[in-house]
Amino acid sequence: MLLSILAVIIGLVILIYSADVFIDGAVAIATKYHMPKMLIGALIIGVGTSAPEIVVSALSAFAGSPGLALGNAFGSNIANILLVLGVTALIAPIVIQKQVLKTDFVWLISATVITLGLMIDGHLSRIDALILLLVLAANIAMQIIYAKRHAAAASESAILASDEHAYELAEDELPDPNTVSTPKSLAKLIIGLIVLVLSSRLIVWGAVELAKLWGLSDLIIGLTIVAIGTSLPELVSSVIAARRGEFEMALGNVLGSNLFNTLGVVGVAAIIMPMQVEPAMLSRDAVVMSGVTLLLFALCALALKRDGQIGRGVGLMFISCFIGYSAWLAMSVMA
Repeated sequence: MLLSILAVIIGLVILIYSADVFIDGAVAIATKYHMPKMLIGALIIGVGTSAPEIVVSALSAFAGSPGLALGNAFGSNIANILLVLGVTALIAPIVIQKQVLKTDFVWLISATVITLGLMIDGHLSRIDALILLLVLAANIAMQIIYAKRHAAAASESAILASDEHAYELAEDELPDPNTVSTPKSLAKLIIGLIVLVLSSRLIVWGAVELAKLWGLSDLIIGLTIVAIGTSLPELVSSVIAARRGEFEMALGNVLGSNLFNTLGVVGVAAIIMPMQVEPAMLSRDAVVMSGVTLLLFALCALALKRDGQIGRGVGLMFISCFIGYSAWLAMSVMA
């Protein structure tokens, strides 16, 4: 038990440090190439911090348990919105931009609808998986095209008018583009990400061992500890980004990660091993995931009409909902 406790504590310390290094590299690259920080959050950080989910899902599929991959992906999406954004909002208000509703949310809601539509028959085939991966590839292609257009426009203007507010949010935190070293920044980004993933694995291992020692079921471990554990990179990255004023990266982190979980993680697992979808997954977890996604969209839309922020009240509500969902899982298992 002592070894498991040490693994969790040491993993958390390393996780926090590596996330800080990772954010430094991401912000430096964004500034160097005049890329919008929301793009960095949604693409590099969102996809990058989904690596734990990818590892768990791929290993589960190879081991003949692809259903665990689906539970991990959906559970992580729920944890990202309710726990990650909830904790982040408690620390610092999350500033919402209109562009988020027009692009990131449209992609995420569309991906959710497509995935649930393919799952409704209770089965995910390799053809279904290929459809999900193609949609993800289309999203990444669109993001790259947007980034290139933004970079081209930025070369003619020091700061784009559409991103002026975003840069003003944390002007003191942004490095001088002329002093940024691309190799050094890339090294920070890559090393930070690798350590981020490894430390999250260490925490999950310690937590799973503790859960077994305490007599928790494998289902509870998979839907709670594993889902929360694989969401730790998103949690730490978002919290640090919020504390440093990188508001767009905190929200973009979660939206990008959820999009990648919905399309990429599920797609990779199903293409390795086609899976049957349990009825409980459709009637419980899929409903909760869709509900919290739409709730977040509605709250962001309302925030834009008011002060443009998601504050502590919403953060507390999200955390309360996450606790309620976890209790629901526990009661459904014991029933």
